[in-house]
Amino acid sequence: MAFDVARARRDTPGVARVAHLNNAGAALPPSAVTEAVIAHLRLEAEIGGYEAADAAHDQVEAVYTELARLLGCQPGEIAVVENATRGWDMAFYSLGFKPGDRILTARAEYASNVIAYLQVARRTGAVVEVVEDDEHGQFSVAGLKERLGRGPGTVKLIAMTHVPTHGGLVNPAEEVGAVAREAGVPFLLDACQSAGQLSIDVRRIGCDMLSGTGRKFLRGPRGTGFLYVRREMLDKLEPPFLDLHAATWTGPSSFEIRDDARRFENWETNYAGKVGLGTAVEYALSWGLDAIEARVTALAAELRSRLAAIDGVRVHDQGLRRCAIVTFSVAGVPAQEVQRHLAASGVNTSVSLVSHAQLDLAHRGLPDLVRASVHYYNTDAELDRLIAALPAPRA
Repeated sequence: MAFDVARARRDTPGVARVAHLNNAGAALPPSAVTEAVIAHLRLEAEIGGYEAADAAHDQVEAVYTELARLLGCQPGEIAVVENATRGWDMAFYSLGFKPGDRILTARAEYASNVIAYLQVARRTGAVVEVVEDDEHGQFSVAGLKERLGRGPGTVKLIAMTHVPTHGGLVNPAEEVGAVAREAGVPFLLDACQSAGQLSIDVRRIGCDMLSGTGRKFLRGPRGTGFLYVRREMLDKLEPPFLDLHAATWTGPSSFEIRDDARRFENWETNYAGKVGLGTAVEYALSWGLDAIEARVTALAAELRSRLAAIDGVRVHDQGLRRCAIVTFSVAGVPAQEVQRHLAASGVNTSVSLVSHAQLDLAHRGLPDLVRASVHYYNTDAELDRLIAALPAPRA
């Protein structure tokens, strides 16, 4: 069934101004999301912030229902937080590491996550171990099994980024989840770049915790994120900090942590953003995630093919399964210069920095890369604009 690109573009005012190929940074929101945010802000201005929150109670509760539909879980397993990193941190720092505990992660891991591993290792004596890539450049399931069978020390966590920010790779999350379940090791999945462009079912994947963002492929507001925690994991995780929303003060010297995933939230929140996030998720579900995935995967494959056909341009994506993110370099031209050149022609892209991917890009001997990330509202004509606007390679 053909994807209704014309409708998607009618719903997206920004496409009239720019060829937006930076959806892995922040996608253009549909009008429905923008209007939902503005409407709540206007209500706050008219009747007061607390009163507006009360009036929007049903809308806010629906956000949890929509996210549960998106991920294939229960609303009580969802927390809505300020951003994906905060959600990921709240899960990770709840685990209580001890000296010798092992954290297994991937070469293509997100920079903020690696910094957290290193901080915890420095504080507690835990050990960070990188599972090598397989022959396709993706997280090696065989390597994971080998690491799990090795000692000394207890494997406390398997943590992996589903779609790395600096390439088109889709890591084999379901296979990793099956290994984690068999070994009885918690599995934390960073779905920041996959939520909204790929179909995600946390039961099928088998992850215990998953973090995601609103602003990228879900096309929601900035400053919104979410965390899934499997019901059976909740009582094993005490958030690193609590407030009167996450817990109840039961007596002068006692408190009780709430029994759902909202223990990872805090009381003060951006209600306009929350309503906008719910609208974005509902909008994505109206298209169908399978249809979105098919559309963006085909567009990205077409872009890779066009780029690879140009002398002096190299595409650097890896993996058996690839997605909407395309990374490339132009011979002799720094990535930042390529980005500026494209921006001058009205084409938005981004740069993936080696300093943000030291376990991967540096390991592969690659420079900073240009990152183009498509969405379903992009067109072949916009791919043509990018190709035409590329600076000439230099000897």
